[in-house]
Amino acid sequence: MDKDDHTSNNSDRLSSMVDDKKVGVIGIWHLGAVYSACMAELGYQVIGIDDDIDRVNHLNLGIPPVFEPGLKELITSNIERRLLTYTTDLKTIENCSYVMITFDTPVNENDDVDLSSILDSCRKMSTNLKNDTMIIISSQVPVGTCDYIKSIIKQVSPAIEFDIAYCPENLRLGKAIDYFMKPDRIVIGASNIASLDRVEEFLSVITAPKLRMDLRSAEMTKHALNAFLATSISFANEIANLCDEVGADAVSVTNALKSDSRIGQGIPMHPGLAFSGGTLARDLKILAKLGKDNNYDTCLINEVLEVNRRQNSLVIKKLRKIFGKLSGLTVGILGLTYKAGTSTLRRSASLEIIEELTANQITIKAYDPKANPEEVRLHKNFEFLPDPYTVAKGSDALVILTEWQEFTRLDFDLIKAIMKKPVIIDGKNLLNSQMLIQKGFIYSGVGRGKTS
Repeated sequence: MDKDDHTSNNSDRLSSMVDDKKVGVIGIWHLGAVYSACMAELGYQVIGIDDDIDRVNHLNLGIPPVFEPGLKELITSNIERRLLTYTTDLKTIENCSYVMITFDTPVNENDDVDLSSILDSCRKMSTNLKNDTMIIISSQVPVGTCDYIKSIIKQVSPAIEFDIAYCPENLRLGKAIDYFMKPDRIVIGASNIASLDRVEEFLSVITAPKLRMDLRSAEMTKHALNAFLATSISFANEIANLCDEVGADAVSVTNALKSDSRIGQGIPMHPGLAFSGGTLARDLKILAKLGKDNNYDTCLINEVLEVNRRQNSLVIKKLRKIFGKLSGLTVGILGLTYKAGTSTLRRSASLEIIEELTANQITIKAYDPKANPEEVRLHKNFEFLPDPYTVAKGSDALVILTEWQEFTRLDFDLIKAIMKKPVIIDGKNLLNSQMLIQKGFIYSGVGRGKTS
């Protein structure tokens, strides 16, 4: 995107709509960093607010808390344009007509949502809101949360006039800026027409259809979307596991399914490992709890979670099928991050798989091109090495766990020469299986038929 052209295209539009209105963005990690930088790029005066002083200091130097392609450059350019700044001071929202809540909602190890940071910040900011502030919540929250937040603010500041809207985020790690600037659509939930109109006008700088609905329908839309995506992934993996048993190729099967206009190419039907990161599972758990609370058996949701829970055990099953005895093996892991295009290890499938491998007395060496060093240091059950070849040297098997494209360009002749045994388990179906088999590797993908 040409920054100067983009800014000039929006300046006239914003001059009549925004005047000197400022936008506060509260909660700055991946979601908040992208939202604050993109809203500034679109011409708003943005104040990003977070209670982590080190994070704020880094952001003001143009250093985002997590890697996202193009994000560092976007933050830096808008700081230079004086459209973006970061602070720990919640009082700065006093001059903001719009406040966006953009926490990356944390989940525990069971994927149960923790709203404490969001609720605490909303409680604290209540005394700093000015009349007619529009609060836009984009964090992933359970249905009913927006109404609860409104009641919290009213308890603290009963005289304040404000409203709340819910616009669920739809970012994808590694492509977040593009998905923010050019979304398929924007969902706007609010309790009255005036608020829907105001938020739609605020977001009119983004060219996309605006779908208007009430608050709880907007909250439920996010749950339903992620549940559908999760169901698609678990379905593809169930088919892939059957393909492995009967000698069929799940990649060919799912490609054929996606060519059907009733399904389509955009559906995440890629045989591989379990979905992770907490995002999809979070909404499945919320829906399951809603069912339990309302005496409704969510059979499909429960089974999607169960299929997903089992899927990452494929790696150890494949190793056992090839080697028999597991204890004493040395396995190299290529890819640690939650997915390609990001630096975070938070709720990564790789970490879950490594934990299961080490529990079976397997020694683990690992490499990832973008893994956050601070996060890597928190994990003591593997040796982190500087390149893929050091990982491969002396390993009994290599396991691909993140779909970094650089892994497709490795020198596999060299890798075969330095491995103890030429075994590759491709958890992402990333590599050219026929090429590797021709080179003499024992190759096992997911749903690619019998191990070759």
